[in-house]
Amino acid sequence: MAGLDAKELPKILEEDVEALKAALGTGNLIEAAVKAKETLDMADEITLDIAVTGEAGSGKSSFVNAIRGLGDRDEGAAATGVIETTKEPTAYPHPTYPNVRVWDLPGIDTPTFKPDTYLKQVKFSRYDFFIIISSPRFKYHDISLTQEIQRQGKKFYFVRSKVDQDLANEKHLYDEGLRP
Repeated sequence: MAGLDAKELPKILEEDVEALKAALGTGNLIEAAVKAKETLDMADEITLDIAVTGEAGSGKSSFVNAIRGLGDRDEGAAATGVIETTKEPTAYPHPTYPNVRVWDLPGIDTPTFKPDTYLKQVKFSRYDFFIIISSPRFKYHDISLTQEIQRQGKKFYFVRSKVDQDLANEKHLYDEGLRP
């Protein structure tokens, strides 16, 4: 959760702060420690839902697998393929942070997920944070997703995928004398 602004983090209830102050004020350190532990335990129950979105075929499912330390063929991995594979938003647990769920969203602008209905179909507002996967270049849909995320007051990152393929293609063109 590094990079989140402190004002975005869940707040400790005022009554809990007052109870902690009261216990400290009376010198009851045991009660203060118990109250502090209860407050910290509550923070452990907060979930973070990270949505991985973008156009179909951009590498969203492969990214979900990579961030979880899995290969595309490993058990428990998100399904990948050359055709539209992700048919509904699917949550995958993060291997290190049990309260973090990485959501593999279907691609925008497919026969099933048209741009004008996509946000509603994937319940876009339910996610806390977004990663927009783009390949081979940023397009109109990347911009529209960004605008909606900003409208909701949430944070996002762009990830450019398949750079290795672009580099191999450029090398081939250079080797063939088609690039200076």
